[in-house]
Parts: sequence; C-alpha cells; structure tokens
Amino acid sequence: MNPQKGRGTTSNPANRFETLWVVDEQKSPDDPAPRTHFLKDDSRSLITYNDSPDVPFAAGINPYRGCEHGCIYCYARPTHEFLGFSAGLDFETRILVKENAPEILEKELASPKWQPQTIALSGNTDAYQPAERRFQLTRRCLEVLRDFRNPVGVITKNHLVTRDQDLLGELARVRAASVHLSITTLDAGLARLLEPRTSHPQRRLEAIRELTAAGIPCGVMVAPIIPALNDREVPGIIEAAVKAGAQYAGYVMLRLPRAVEPLFEEWLENHFPERREKVLNRLRAMRGGELNDRRFSSRMRGEGLFAEQIRSLYALACRSQGIAGNRPELATDAFRRPGGIQLDLFE
Repeated sequence: MNPQKGRGTTSNPANRFETLWVVDEQKSPDDPAPRTHFLKDDSRSLITYNDSPDVPFAAGINPYRGCEHGCIYCYARPTHEFLGFSAGLDFETRILVKENAPEILEKELASPKWQPQTIALSGNTDAYQPAERRFQLTRRCLEVLRDFRNPVGVITKNHLVTRDQDLLGELARVRAASVHLSITTLDAGLARLLEPRTSHPQRRLEAIRELTAAGIPCGVMVAPIIPALNDREVPGIIEAAVKAGAQYAGYVMLRLPRAVEPLFEEWLENHFPERREKVLNRLRAMRGGELNDRRFSSRMRGEGLFAEQIRSLYALACRSQGIAGNRPELATDAFRRPGGIQLDLFE
C-alpha cells in the first residue's frame, strides 16, 4: 500500500491472538490518514519489572500504551496485540492513556515493599510522544519521583523532554536523573520515513544541549542501527551528540519481533525497494539466518562479521570523542517518603 503522511505504516496485520479479524476491502490508499484516538487505560499498577540481563534497568513506567511517533521498527508494537489491537496502524492511532498514573506511582513508591532503585521512563513506548502535550502524565509522574527523590532514567526521541528540565534538574542535583536522546539518523528525510512524528534530529541535539546546560546528565542512544541503511552514520551521530554536550552513549541493533518483521519488510519495499534485499540479508547474517533473534545474549547486538564491524565502529567513535566507558551513575541515597521525613529524623 502507498505510504500515508505522518504514519509509519498503512497496514493493520491480524492480531495473533484473535481467531476473527475484519478487513476493510473498500479502503483505498487515497483515503485520508486515520485520526488518533485516545482510550482510557484502567490499569491498577504502574511500575513494571523485567529480569533481562541485557536491559540496564529492572523497573520501568509507561504512562501510555501505543505510540503516535509511528516508528516503523518499534519493538513495542506487538504489545498492542495483548489489548486486542493490531501491531500496525492501531499501534500508532489507538493510544491508551493511564489517567491515574501519577496517583498509582505515588502509592507504589510510598509502599514499604518498594525498594528504592532507578526507574526507566519510556522503557516501552515514548513518554514524550505527542499525547503528552495534552495529558501531561509524564510531567506529573516526574513530580512524584521528585517528591520521593527516586532516581529516573529517561529515554526519548522528543524535544518535549526539555519542558521538564526544572524537575529533572532537581533530581539531578541529588544524582537521581539522567536522560538519553535517541537518535537514529541525522538525515531529516530518512527520519521522517522511519519515525514520522518524532522530533527533527537537530531538535534532539538541541535537547541534549539544553539539558546539559541545565546540569542534567545527558547522553545519546544510537538506536536502532539498521545495517546497510543507517550504520554508516554511527560516528557522525556520536560526534554531533558530544558536540551538543552528550556525556555517554549506547546503541541497539534493529530488532524485528513478531509482527514488526513483515511491517518492516513492507516499509522497505515502499521506501527503499532497491536496498531491501541487502538490508534483510545483512540482518540474517547477524541473526543466525533469521530476521530476529530473541536470545538475551545477542538480541541487542547481533552476531557475526557485520555485527562485529558495527560494534568496532561504535567503540572507535566513542573513544575518539572521549566518552568510551562513560555511563550515568544514579544514586538512591536521597530517597525519602514524603510525610515520613520528620519521623526519619527521630529514628
């Protein structure tokens, strides 16, 4: 199908959990792009946990499910299928909003069961996606984290994060905040195709500059690296980010779990048909002959010659920019439970 402006995909593949799936055969590629619908999410808990050895955090929060940024490669797309939706266009246009997220977070942090630790904000979908301008749930969650002085690590593709530099700055002063700006490419045209509703790459560099100037530790996440498409940009992205003030970096190889695989293949056919087979063959070479590898040891980095070349390119870029081995060090020393501060003094 022909691409639609502002959307990562035009497809809505069948939900793998549904036995019946309705397809609108009357739909035309010339139909206007579908509007975004916001739905109430009645979740009773907010903090989620993972025990993955290749993810640098154990706890995370996501105020929204689904993401209007529309990144075609997003590994979170299949999670929308658990909600009865498609991982395709539904993921970009059916956004579930956790209206009570700040109140739930406050309750969970106040519980004696909570062991202070770094919480990842945007571990699944981007907490600063366009919906945040309207609902401001991310900001309200940061207010709760500020009150408890619980450390938070933010990763986002949106310049909107600079709006909250007052809260992030307060947390940073007690070593309880860090931010990664995710930059996939410096090519604005490619970014518009890959991640249509994210901030322009230069705006993300501006965000690094603003946050660093405000005293907030900030880095760059080069992700995802797509072989034969943006891998050659790794040194340039890191150099530009360090010039803007980035103090550390990270990278992730493209992952294509479940429904993301056919969506990405279709995207390549629509936008880069001449490069399609080269990209896919490079991926197979790094994924043991498949397009996806779910093993913890290799899913983030890949294996084989091409993966090693990218790993070496990234390492060299970090060394040349003087940030090799740097990583944000957050602390829980300042954690407190509001309302119990005076009691803590007597104890």
